[in-house]
Amino acid sequence: MALADLFDWGASPLTIGISILVVLSTLLYYVTSRPALPKDAPKLTSISWPVIGSRQFFTKRWEFYQAAKASSKTGNFSFYAGEHTVKRDGSRNPLEKNQTEGSGFTGYFHKRVISLVKGNRLKNGLPKLMQDVRASLDKLAADKTALTDPFESIYGLVFQFTMRTVACNEIADDPALLERCLKLFESIESTATPFTIMYPALPLPAKLQRTWSGAQLYMIFKRIVDARNAEGRRDDDGLQFLMDQGDNVTDIITFVLGALFAGQLNSGINAAWTLVYMINKPEWLSKVRAEVVAMASRYCSDTSAPLKDQLIHVPIEAWESELPLVDFCLKDSIRLQTMGATFRKNVSERSIPINSTEVIPDESYVAWHVGDLHYHPAVYKNPDEWDPSRYMPGREEDKQFQYAWIGWGVGRHPCLGRRFAELENNLTVAFFVAYFDDLKLADERGSERGLPRSDRNNHSARKPSERIWIKYQPAAA
Repeated sequence: MALADLFDWGASPLTIGISILVVLSTLLYYVTSRPALPKDAPKLTSISWPVIGSRQFFTKRWEFYQAAKASSKTGNFSFYAGEHTVKRDGSRNPLEKNQTEGSGFTGYFHKRVISLVKGNRLKNGLPKLMQDVRASLDKLAADKTALTDPFESIYGLVFQFTMRTVACNEIADDPALLERCLKLFESIESTATPFTIMYPALPLPAKLQRTWSGAQLYMIFKRIVDARNAEGRRDDDGLQFLMDQGDNVTDIITFVLGALFAGQLNSGINAAWTLVYMINKPEWLSKVRAEVVAMASRYCSDTSAPLKDQLIHVPIEAWESELPLVDFCLKDSIRLQTMGATFRKNVSERSIPINSTEVIPDESYVAWHVGDLHYHPAVYKNPDEWDPSRYMPGREEDKQFQYAWIGWGVGRHPCLGRRFAELENNLTVAFFVAYFDDLKLADERGSERGLPRSDRNNHSARKPSERIWIKYQPAAA
């Protein structure tokens, strides 16, 4: 796969030959320097490729875990992911113990995220967020096709929300520049291939693509920072907050990209999935619409006004606390779409016992697949089904034991942007059901269809491989 990428350059035979030589030499170095497994480590899985190790961990992760676990007497196994040694610990949830928050850029990132989503910052930004969602849905309402792909339209709306809150208004207010930044963001995200992760030093085309896209984003933000400084102009947004703290452009760009990745890869996808799941179950669509109507009526005296206009009067305190059913809808979407694995590295300078016969060697990684919990039928009844009622009082499947649901992170590592992510979803869902009636899932021709399939082998929340549209009718004024 990686070598095939080289031939897409249109390069000369000499360039291709030199590149292949460099790749093979680098692979040889990684293999010869790869640490051997101690005798008391979990047994090495047979699901592996020569030289590169268990590539299936990146390409078919859930299937790989299930097969390797089933072939192990203890449920634990070891494998190589490129240069890294990884142990799969099936005996316990590794999230029961947590590392410290860390320092350096991690500490800086955490501090800035907390500052941007706390207190009055979100409250002051709410009017613009409501303007964004209304402008986006006004365009859909005027579209004669009455069809939208939520993994494009809603995904783009959440990107605008995130850009406005953690970055700058100049981009959020410019549709063309916003679209360009989204394309650059997706270009960077697409470079996370198995080979670039397993062998980060390899000179692959994806690495050049990532660098080039990152450089373009850097220049976009640098021009905005320079213009504000030159003009003595200020704005009320995340970028201005970072500038006021004295952060340099490099740190600002690194922070913004990290915040966009953390938010967009989850919030943007899950907001779209929540609408899709909800529309597929009309009874939940009705419950959610009734909840939104009830909330709006508490803060707007003119209940004869269109629901989308009533919602403008709702304060942030209500948006954050008076939509429990919408929260349950998002929660089960997160459960179904939180895929992949969690990791911890043993840096204790000693082996850590897993059981009476196996250990996690020093300097190796332990991996645990979230599906062992979120897809487990003993924890969640009919785990493949989207069912928000599983969290309601009297059932509460997520509270059977500590860490039965880990969608927002746990322990010392909760999701720092949870408050903002929930607000984004609540605004999206509430305004969507206020703007549109007769919601159906459809194909590109408008013919009704069922749910698209989601792939458990994904590493995180993803758009479905088959496109899905929402068919709608604008609500009566």
